[in-house]
Amino acid sequence: MDLVNPTTNRRTVDLALLAVAVAWGSSYLAAKDTVTPDGVFGFLTIRFGLAVVGLTLVVAPRLRGLTRTEAAWGSAFGAILSVILALETFGVTKTSAANAGLIISLTIVITPLLDRRVGVPRLPATFYCAVAMAVAGVGLLTQSGGFAAPSLGDFLMLLAAAARSVHVIVISRASADRKLDPARTTLVQFTVALAVFVVLSATTGRGVLEVAAHLTARSWLLVLHLALTCTVFAFVVQMWAARRTSAARVSVLLGTEPLWAAAIGVAVGGDPVTIVGVVGAVLILAGTYLARTVEGQPDRADHDADADAMTPTAASISSSSSSPSTVPIAAAARSVDVPDADGRASSAANPPSSASSTISASISSR
Repeated sequence: MDLVNPTTNRRTVDLALLAVAVAWGSSYLAAKDTVTPDGVFGFLTIRFGLAVVGLTLVVAPRLRGLTRTEAAWGSAFGAILSVILALETFGVTKTSAANAGLIISLTIVITPLLDRRVGVPRLPATFYCAVAMAVAGVGLLTQSGGFAAPSLGDFLMLLAAAARSVHVIVISRASADRKLDPARTTLVQFTVALAVFVVLSATTGRGVLEVAAHLTARSWLLVLHLALTCTVFAFVVQMWAARRTSAARVSVLLGTEPLWAAAIGVAVGGDPVTIVGVVGAVLILAGTYLARTVEGQPDRADHDADADAMTPTAASISSSSSSPSTVPIAAAARSVDVPDADGRASSAANPPSSASSTISASISSR
């Protein structure tokens, strides 16, 4: 079914994508204000339980076509996603929302460093300059309160960024020679992650019932925001918008997520602002932007275009948390039969070289 509507107002598409970026940016503070370290798995069980119900309603018409390959790979993706979400959620309880949103954006520079495929042109020196800028930015950001060891939360967010990169690469390579429906595979991914959280919540820390009993009305609203707005709504908007605008435009608009995370953390969450911290944030944003630009240069872009032609579904599978997912996905999404109700997958900001690997590492992410 061709969902492309040439009369769709570009401003409407841009605003919808920007709304997703803002939602993802707000997810760090929402999680920080809702979860406690001993209730992480109970919280994630509630959040993903609601998300799975919502996404099931969206993709229900496609479920009959679920294949064993989609179930197997979706399960593998879900196992990795559960690690990412655990690291992110524990991390955000131990650091500021602004730091969390900025550090997780390092996925953009980590992914191409890990993804050393045969036949992919070598990364230019400019990319390594971008990496150096981003690393220096993290150093300044984590020392903005004075010289000290980085907080546990900052370290966990850095591990989460690396795990997201692995998630992106695994999805990209798995999708290279397999036909995976993005909607069905994403639902399997979420369901497996939910199953992991159910088991862990029953054996570690406070259980789901205890966590639910202690949630206030405000906390329930934040959980619904994370489950429905940051996950289901974001999935639908990305798949809808990718058929109506360019990959570059999708990437740029979703790439504003770290800016919103920092702004919301400071303006709403009261995160402290220091000159050193601001300089660090600017270096991270500049480094990740430069990395994305370098990754889009013709020699690498041509290679990735070929890869995307073979793996049209991968872009719709990765980024399923709250997270940062800023990979150009339009080309891939246009070649996929999108379900009537549309749909989306997770977060994190990812480089064009992994374009075939992310709409979902992020819904959640974040």
